[in-house]
Amino acid sequence: MNIYVGNLHYHLEESQLKDAFSQHGQVESVKIIIDKFTGRSKGFGFVEMPNDGEGQAAIDALDGTELQGRTMRVNEARPPKPREERAPRNDY
Repeated sequence: MNIYVGNLHYHLEESQLKDAFSQHGQVESVKIIIDKFTGRSKGFGFVEMPNDGEGQAAIDALDGTELQGRTMRVNEARPPKPREERAPRNDY
């Protein structure tokens, strides 16, 4: 199960996020999204848990809880939109 985790503290490390989710089952991977221009966290990430039951238990237990002073938003990640459906960028 791919889990979205939002409203993360900008200095939170992936190992700390993994520790929080590991209390609810096996964690396959953790990825905090980093801004490619600044190198800083964007304040959200994804946790992959191979067992859907454990993933749902983690969502139920962690959504709305506090981690490093920030209240996390935790839910099942939505699949990314295909490239052609994304809005064009106006950065020129």
